[in-house]
Amino acid sequence: MSRTGTIIMKRKEHLQVERKSEVLQRIGLSRSTLHSKIQKGLWCPPFPLGPRAVGFIKHETDELIAAHINGYSPDQLRELVKNLVAERALPVGAGS
Repeated sequence: MSRTGTIIMKRKEHLQVERKSEVLQRIGLSRSTLHSKIQKGLWCPPFPLGPRAVGFIKHETDELIAAHINGYSPDQLRELVKNLVAERALPVGAGS
């Protein structure tokens, strides 16, 4: 069970990074829709991989897909995103 009510998968010991193109393919949204969701706090922001590349953390994308499937409201999604981004500051293997 999660802090927000439905599911939060355990943080992986080995983080996997996905490129934006992989995330877009998995979620079936356009780039502009993904950017809009990020701006509204409904999707975790990417992090820089280099000067012209960004990455997304795979388990964050997995959890957000599950939240959408489970009918999370926008407020619940924002809370989930806030918690996922906060977990980035934790050492790998710590947290939930």
